[in-house]
Amino acid sequence: MPQTVSPRLRRKETISAYLFLLPSLVFFLGFVVFPMVLCIVTSFFDANMNANKPDVFIGLANYVELWQDKVFLKALVNTIIIVLVSVPVVCVFSLWVASAIYRMKEGPLSFFRVVFYLPVVTGSVAVTVVWKWMYNNYYGIFNYLLKGAGLIEKNINWLGDPKYALACIIIILLTTSVGQPIVLYVSALSNVDNSLVEAAEVDGATNMQCFWRIKWPQIMPTTLYILVITTINSFQCFALIQLLTSGGPNYATETVMYYIYYTAFKLYRFGYGNAMGVILAIFIAVLSAVQFRLAKES
Repeated sequence: MPQTVSPRLRRKETISAYLFLLPSLVFFLGFVVFPMVLCIVTSFFDANMNANKPDVFIGLANYVELWQDKVFLKALVNTIIIVLVSVPVVCVFSLWVASAIYRMKEGPLSFFRVVFYLPVVTGSVAVTVVWKWMYNNYYGIFNYLLKGAGLIEKNINWLGDPKYALACIIIILLTTSVGQPIVLYVSALSNVDNSLVEAAEVDGATNMQCFWRIKWPQIMPTTLYILVITTINSFQCFALIQLLTSGGPNYATETVMYYIYYTAFKLYRFGYGNAMGVILAIFIAVLSAVQFRLAKES
């Protein structure tokens, strides 16, 4: 017969569990929930964090100004372009690479995982310095190779030309974003029930049919996680912009995250910057909800 747990013992276990959770709970409330609430509240004020000048409640004035701010609208468009390009490319490329390597032996598989994951664990400053040298319009390797191949006659100012700057940022973002999805897809594909695949192949199913009918439904939770995480990371693109272009040239690489930083910590308009942060959070939440809905229907 199953043993019953006494109410006293159950109460002790519950108290112990909450005591173990208390440090993390305090950290979460103090450094996540409270700043989020403060951000929303401050977005309704003309806040500059100046002790000699009190914050003034202005209602929705910051939000109204946002949609009249040409720099913010340009930053929003750039951010959406980054998301629409990087998220599908990262997911498709990661799945393609993982499908090609997940059946390899442990040695080659570990090698490829290290190669693709290395940019993720490498410091963003170090990665940016290397790419900045490669994009240099005087001695960069891209200009050197293209001129050597006869494809261009004169050097291209990759980061200084509005035609190329945003595309250059997206390329860097792609190289630093595929590592984790590849590792996750390799793990997900390795856990697919091979007996179902073998049975389908015996019945005459092609590789593509096996993938869409058997493997794809089983790796859908991993795909959903990758979609959401990649979307959030793309919306929060900041370090590359700050270290390479500072939003230039002529706001060609301005993103919402960088504009929030510039507005809050350079212009000291914290209320206006927080309003942008709220709008960005809403965009991320809506897009993530759409991705969850589509994943459930597929």
